[in-house]
Amino acid sequence: MPEPTKKEENEVQAPAPAPPPEEPNKEKEAGKGPAKDEEEVSPPSALPPGLGSRALERKDSEWSLGESPAGDEQDKQNNSQLSTLLIEKPQSGTVKVGEDITFIAKVKAEDLLRKPTIKWFKGKWMDLASKAGKHLQLKETFERHSRVYTFEMQIIKAKENFAGNYRCEVTYKDKFDSCSFDLEVRESTGTTPSIDIRSAFKRSGEGQEDAGELDFSGLLKRREVKQQEEEPEIDVWELLKSAKPSEYEKIAFQYGITDLRGMLKRLKRMRRVEKKSAAFAKILDPAYQVDKGGRVRFVVELADPKLEVKWYKNGQEIRPSTKYIFEHKGCERIMFINNCALTDDSEYYVTAGDEKCSTELFVREPPIMVTKQLEDTNAYCGERVELECEVSEDDANVKWFKNGEEIIPGPKSRYRIRCEGKKHFLIIEGATKADSAEYSVMTTGGQSSAKLSVDLKPLKIMTPLTDQTVNIGKEICLKCEISEHVPGKWTKNGLPIQESDRVKIYHKGRIHKLVISSALTEDEGDYVFTPDAYNTPMSAKVHVVDPPKIILDGLDADNTVTVIAGNKLRLEIPISGEPPPKAIWSRADKAIPEGSGRIRAESYPDSSTLVIDVAERDDSGVYNIHLKNEAGEARASIKIKVVDIPDPPVAPNLTEVGDDWCIMNWEPPAYDGGSPILGYFIERKKKQSSRWMRLNFELCKETTFEPKKMIEGVAYEVRIFAVNAVGVSKPSMPSKPFVPLAVTSPPTLLTVDSVTDTTVTMKWRPPDQIGAAGLDGYVLEYCFEGTEDWITANTDLIDKTKFTITGLPMDSKIFVRVKAINAAGASEPKYYSQPILVKEIIEAPKIRVPRHLKQTYIRRVGEAVNLVIPFQGKPRPELTWKKDGAEIDKNQINIRNSETDTIIFIRKAERSHSGKYDLEVKVDKYVDSALIDIQIVDRPGPPQVVKIDDVWGENVALSWTPPKDDGNAAITGYTIQKADKKSMEWFTVIEHYHRTNATITELVIGNEYYFRVFAENMCGLSEDATMTKESAVIAKDGKVYKNPVYEDFDFTEAPMFTQPLVNTYAIAGYNATLNCSVRGNPKPKITWMKNKVAIVDDPRYRMFSNQGVCTLEIRKPSPYDGGTYCCKAVNELGTVEIECKLEVKGGLSFCRLLLQGVPPNIIDSYLRDLHSSNPEEF
Repeated sequence: MPEPTKKEENEVQAPAPAPPPEEPNKEKEAGKGPAKDEEEVSPPSALPPGLGSRALERKDSEWSLGESPAGDEQDKQNNSQLSTLLIEKPQSGTVKVGEDITFIAKVKAEDLLRKPTIKWFKGKWMDLASKAGKHLQLKETFERHSRVYTFEMQIIKAKENFAGNYRCEVTYKDKFDSCSFDLEVRESTGTTPSIDIRSAFKRSGEGQEDAGELDFSGLLKRREVKQQEEEPEIDVWELLKSAKPSEYEKIAFQYGITDLRGMLKRLKRMRRVEKKSAAFAKILDPAYQVDKGGRVRFVVELADPKLEVKWYKNGQEIRPSTKYIFEHKGCERIMFINNCALTDDSEYYVTAGDEKCSTELFVREPPIMVTKQLEDTNAYCGERVELECEVSEDDANVKWFKNGEEIIPGPKSRYRIRCEGKKHFLIIEGATKADSAEYSVMTTGGQSSAKLSVDLKPLKIMTPLTDQTVNIGKEICLKCEISEHVPGKWTKNGLPIQESDRVKIYHKGRIHKLVISSALTEDEGDYVFTPDAYNTPMSAKVHVVDPPKIILDGLDADNTVTVIAGNKLRLEIPISGEPPPKAIWSRADKAIPEGSGRIRAESYPDSSTLVIDVAERDDSGVYNIHLKNEAGEARASIKIKVVDIPDPPVAPNLTEVGDDWCIMNWEPPAYDGGSPILGYFIERKKKQSSRWMRLNFELCKETTFEPKKMIEGVAYEVRIFAVNAVGVSKPSMPSKPFVPLAVTSPPTLLTVDSVTDTTVTMKWRPPDQIGAAGLDGYVLEYCFEGTEDWITANTDLIDKTKFTITGLPMDSKIFVRVKAINAAGASEPKYYSQPILVKEIIEAPKIRVPRHLKQTYIRRVGEAVNLVIPFQGKPRPELTWKKDGAEIDKNQINIRNSETDTIIFIRKAERSHSGKYDLEVKVDKYVDSALIDIQIVDRPGPPQVVKIDDVWGENVALSWTPPKDDGNAAITGYTIQKADKKSMEWFTVIEHYHRTNATITELVIGNEYYFRVFAENMCGLSEDATMTKESAVIAKDGKVYKNPVYEDFDFTEAPMFTQPLVNTYAIAGYNATLNCSVRGNPKPKITWMKNKVAIVDDPRYRMFSNQGVCTLEIRKPSPYDGGTYCCKAVNELGTVEIECKLEVKGGLSFCRLLLQGVPPNIIDSYLRDLHSSNPEEF
């Protein structure tokens, strides 16, 4: 294999540029918008030798070779001719490196309603709006007088890579204008080392100081490649060295260089002067290139042959092998790389001592040619289409296009691409007319295209739709069969049919079905099925019929309707039938007319109504309805019952009146309205008010009632309502007015406040019960010991709860009492329990230390300390505080004293506040003292040293020394954690451990562990932990583990109630529940019964079972629901039952029961049972 070519640093070759490839000129017409820029062009497909595979290597690389300079000049000329917005265009300019330059564009705004949109581009793709910063600024201004918009682009401190072609685009609604201009950046000339072009675009953006500034690599558009004749190999690097900076972009685009930023960086680096190397007499060339499968030779020459040399690839050391061969020849060190592949394309460097030199290797791949062209293909819709081509190498990378757009297969795509060696296939599953297009395949060395035409197959109707006549509620099935497997659309009366729970559309193969379950009258109509892509509709008519029906679901079992006298009855009976039937109402063989009269009939399409305007007792009886249509007849009978409300009772009598209550009675009404009296409602009101308030919400069965919770001192009146099954009577006449009133309760807590030689001060609390009459004041009385004459101490009523009795003789003894006074009179007196000696005494001081302060008072650092210490003594004592025998610093500790207590307050406790506080209370010569021990604690420090004493088996023995700082509290324990050396994740092994040594067990064999220990006191764990300096390795020892044998456990069990049912009382109208719990395996079946009859499908009951808890809910029960309830549990191992009784208290009126949906016959049965069980109440 010949050695790869390499270029010496000082070698200069004459460039041999090829003529630029032709490209169709892309003209922008005025009014067309910038969309023209998106059209793809077709440049020549053959790439320069040595660059073809590079340009197509990455997925996002470009597929075109650029545009000719002639095309750019034509664009500028056309733009100038078609300009419609710009009145001043940016002009090309030249700037030196590091200087500033500004480009200006102006737009006339006389005919514009709003500001136009302007965009600045570099090249054809890079939008400079996102690059604004320290090197680029965009400005815009508006002159109101001249109505001109001025747009500026300022380039600050220009760099070499800023050179190139720029474009300015202005748009306003349907108008468009653009202008191209060039920027040339001048720089000082100098010799640059020669290097291969591939080293200029191998890697970019890594550590480069200009990365991301006006860079447009990766933004090149994808373009199709057409074949052209091969050209001689061109050294693009030599071409770039001899070109102007403004032509870099054009050359990079023309020859497929995608990393312009890396190329400019390498050019800049080539101008640097290399330093002389002390270790290398001759270093590696900057870059090497070799064909795929070839052999490359790297050579360095050492200044000292004794130096050790190491070779590296991408930072990893290279070891000798059949692929990498090392040779030593004197001071030369040689490395051969055999059979080069694309993976060997990388950076290499060699080290000698502390110095190194690097190079880059580029492996190029030969272009792939198309050896077998695509062929034009015709197919029908739904068929599988395969397009086949053959290339020059196995498993080559090719791209497929449809009408010039790349085909990207995916999980949801109908396109699949398959490769079999040199053969490549494009497979289209289920072809459609949309797949008709021109398909092409492209490789790095050529392309091929072919046309695909997809047409529809001729359609034949195998089974047409047929007309149908169905009864309502039956299924409608429309079915047809066609010759092709295509979908279609169903319509009814010209409107599309949507699927629902009732309407289903089926398509299987060539058969199409429309199924409508439970046909309705609205399903009648003309149905049409039309296959997609074919204009061949099939139609059928559907006719729906139905015999007449009378729907009496809303009535009870015997079809009885109850109406209250005087009310209007409108009995609406739903009917059905197709065509609509005619309805005739009759009573006693006499037809009831329609349209007029107090009793009349009304007919509607879906119902027939019997109307009685004002119901009378004579209207009770049986009414008949007769329906008839062409499909048949229907008859039904309905019983109507008219009832009325009772007369009002007589006025009630009041027999007794209290402070907030009274007792009243009355006589039943003379007429009960034809229905038994169920009870009474009682109302009351204030005499001066017109608003009555109901006192009972459950019917009162008796003729006696006790109203309560009335306001004292207010006049009231009461009245009565009678209630039967029909409703509530009119109110009775009101009773005579009455006024409840009462005195207050006695005052409370009468105590002696102070005593002198001539006075006694008493204090007390107000009465517990004051009443509506209020509290006017108090009277304080006293009498001397041995007499019974009570003397009033106050001349006027006392409005406070403290009073001083004056003018008393010294050394006398008195008894004291106090009374509360209001409008009802004086309350019962409150006596002081013993006689009071009129003489001032000295009370020795006494400190009442709270129980929690009799032991050490502990608080954490940062918490507040607030201690209240009560004391007693008369006269007012003197108080002294000391801490550890010294005076307290009041700047740190606040102390407040009152007549009865002293408070010591520390806002934020510190450990320095810990100590013994002495309190001394002094009255005259009497002294009392107390000692308060305050301890401020904090979290402890970590243990001092943690070491590993021994390691054996799966165990490690640890020991440690206690921490130096215990946080001013005793160490209560330690927490030990372990961590595997691999992950260093800490896990707690032992908590609250009291000793300073421990054995850690059950460690994983083969792992290496570190350990750390936290100290703990009453405040918690220490903030830090002490870790072992060395690790413990758990050595592997062979062990045999024998799995234990377990016998299967029998979990089967007969049903058994773990919680029984209990007898329950329920309130009528409120939901009631019965609960019990049962266990058993298999899970038992639960059945609920009432009076030995199973409860099945009754909407008034709901049954639940969750985790063995069984619940029966009775919704709004009435006395009828009372009885014996039973819960029965059954499984294959046995049966068990449990019972309870339910009693429902309270009752409901006939009207309320009827409104709740209880059938009238059940109401009548309930009322008869109630009457027979309590005849005295009726």
